[in-house]
Amino acid sequence: MTYLIAYDVGTTGVKTCLFRMDQTISLVADAQRGYGLYVLANGGVEQDAEEWWAAMGAATRELFEKTPVRPREIAGISFCSQMQGLVLVDRDGSPVRRPMSYMDQRAKEEFKAGMTDGLRIAGVNARKLLRCLAVTGAVPSSVKDPVWRYKWVERNEPERFRRVYKWLDVKEYLIYRCTGTFVMTEDSAFSTFLYDTRRGREGWSKPLCRMLGVHMEHLPPVVRSTDQVGGLTGTAAAALGLPEGTPVFGGGGDASLIGIGAGCTAVGDTHIYSGTSGWVSTVVERRLVDTKAMIAAILGAQQQKFNYFAELETAGKCLEWVKDHLALDEIGIYLEKTHVAESRESVYTSLYDYLTETIRHVPPGAGGVIFTPWLHGNRCPFEDPNAAGIFFNIRLETGKTELIRAVLEGVCYHIRWMLECQDRKIKTSNPIRFVGGGALSDVTCQILADMTGRTIETVPSPQNAGAVGAAAVAGVGLGIIGGLEDVRTLIPVLRSFAPNPEFRPVYNKTYLTFQQLYRSNKRNFSAMNQPADC
Repeated sequence: MTYLIAYDVGTTGVKTCLFRMDQTISLVADAQRGYGLYVLANGGVEQDAEEWWAAMGAATRELFEKTPVRPREIAGISFCSQMQGLVLVDRDGSPVRRPMSYMDQRAKEEFKAGMTDGLRIAGVNARKLLRCLAVTGAVPSSVKDPVWRYKWVERNEPERFRRVYKWLDVKEYLIYRCTGTFVMTEDSAFSTFLYDTRRGREGWSKPLCRMLGVHMEHLPPVVRSTDQVGGLTGTAAAALGLPEGTPVFGGGGDASLIGIGAGCTAVGDTHIYSGTSGWVSTVVERRLVDTKAMIAAILGAQQQKFNYFAELETAGKCLEWVKDHLALDEIGIYLEKTHVAESRESVYTSLYDYLTETIRHVPPGAGGVIFTPWLHGNRCPFEDPNAAGIFFNIRLETGKTELIRAVLEGVCYHIRWMLECQDRKIKTSNPIRFVGGGALSDVTCQILADMTGRTIETVPSPQNAGAVGAAAVAGVGLGIIGGLEDVRTLIPVLRSFAPNPEFRPVYNKTYLTFQQLYRSNKRNFSAMNQPADC
């Protein structure tokens, strides 16, 4: 019997999961702690690295209060983490400033200066676009991409920038705290859009760094997700309550490992994720990019495979917004208003229980109301930081249950849109695995099946799919699992939802209007969400 700990490091909290590895990857116990997400008036979104570490330690110590398994029985630890964070550290591994979240969008001027000059294709410089595609298979075409935040710090905080020794992502910072070693896994390196995927490991591209103005000495050595980076230092072991020397593995980002935790490891396997953000991802064998729809095949944890990846910035976050800001008083529930930065990902069980009971009997189409789930801009199939949420077609007879169902349907409409964009370039699968907190709701699963016309499958503990993936890569690193392609046999299907063709016509009609809402309001979004002229 082998036990592993996987840390699922999310946007607003860390979950520490203890897994038993035998015929399946079984969750034994878990514990979680939250931390802040600091939303600034200038478009910045930051976090506090010390809060990450403190939460990780507190959750680990709580974990062992829930299980007879002892710390000495842990064979290794691994990570699944939010991606495209920017953690700039000095030689001692201390952040020179608060880490910048993947949601940060203050680097508009840096993106404009670095990528939108001259002849343009899809809104970016044609020469630079083609150079990036040739080297990495992707393009830093969003103001939220980490290279522009790096340049923002260089331009706006030069004193801090002069202290930078290494550029890390979120889990890489935590790996350093555990082992004292500066590394970056291949998937994190790829997400900087500076990593040459043609050359394999340690393939930082000098030409791209030169073109984008990145100091190559800031970039750490690259390792595989399944590599053992080191062992826990004495200081880290004391903080976590684990033995010194416990093996620490590279792990991966959420976009890499959630699919593995869903059991989608074969070429052509498609999974849908709905957590704070949302996405559609399909395993492919080669680099692909759709610059029009903002979809790229990203490097993941599996060797010689990529994940064709389309992302929605706010999925489950829209439902948190409902909980925090829309009074749910039709069934006698009143919830305190909470700033979006203070919300926690732990709401899923109670929230989805509520949704199941409250909107199950609202007819498909939400009484004609449509919601657009772009509460923090959008990435795919259009890149627009100014895009925002809309409740469209409210009438006198519209009630709160229709509004709430419209939010859920709006997220699903957008997922269908991304799925159809993927189908332009590749063949997505049927059935599709559905994971994340959204997959806890039978209502959501059935809506997705009805909207997409695909069979939707769920797995045990779908909200822990990333942690399962992290345990899997550690299992491969320890030799317990032969390879990541074998993980699918360890992930059973829990439920299956077949599409109901009766509801397809109403969803098709509303879906066309949903797509048109962005095209009709693009200029309005820009006018409303750009700073007013002084």
